[in-house]
Amino acid sequence: MLGAHVSSQGGVASAPARGAALRAEVIQLFTKTPNQWREPTIAADAIERFRSEVRRHRLEAVVAHDSYLINLASPDPVLRARSITSFRSELVRSRALGLRAVVSHPGNYLDDAAAGLERNARAYAECLESVPGDLEVWIEGTAGSGTALGARFEELRDLRNALPDDIRTRVGFCLDTAHLHAVGYDLARVEPIWEEFDRVIGFDLLKCLHLNDSRAARGSRVDRHEWIGEGQIGPEPFRRIMRDSRFAGVVKIIETPKRDDPLRHDRRMLRRLRAYARGNTRAPAGV
Repeated sequence: MLGAHVSSQGGVASAPARGAALRAEVIQLFTKTPNQWREPTIAADAIERFRSEVRRHRLEAVVAHDSYLINLASPDPVLRARSITSFRSELVRSRALGLRAVVSHPGNYLDDAAAGLERNARAYAECLESVPGDLEVWIEGTAGSGTALGARFEELRDLRNALPDDIRTRVGFCLDTAHLHAVGYDLARVEPIWEEFDRVIGFDLLKCLHLNDSRAARGSRVDRHEWIGEGQIGPEPFRRIMRDSRFAGVVKIIETPKRDDPLRHDRRMLRRLRAYARGNTRAPAGV
């Protein structure tokens, strides 16, 4: 269940082949340009091509990541209304494409944390109720900068618990190793983190891991991704994650820097993680 965030440049139907070029079992993608409000409608033939490509390349799961502009916790009624429209459109597109889930960052509350969390939960409920089906939302823990919700496990739990019972069953969580590090969780002692998550939330609700090293210091609340094993987190936590049988069914996605050659660098990072899974203490030469 290992893969990468891949480009959907040229249309979403081009994304599965990019995953296959990485030997990925899973991929994450944007169904629209993430830093624009424009909400495209994906044509029926493009949807069918996408679904056919997913089957052809035998991808086990495909998930979307929502737009960077969405802020469902905002106290500004105009921005919040626009965010709800955008998030609902994301769910509609993702359901049509047959995706498993939409990964969603909680919003920025700007005024009061409790009020922002309540606004965020109401928006999730409204959008999910309007787009029924099996599509899930996986709330991603944030790096905690500014007034971002969802940095600590308790806040993630409270956000999900604020949802109606029938909606809550469609909501799980995504944790990002770089975000955990930025918040201050000590990945050098990674086992207590999973124990805390299980105690506060429940391990069965961990649906996805974003595997990223970090250029920023632990506890800095700064989100700066780095290549696996080459940042402040280092290789050992990733070795432990890749060899831990509890994560076998958890979707694992890299969002590491692509720099001058996305295919080459994503291949390098996935080879490195696969080597860790085999128990290699050092990455293969050239990896």
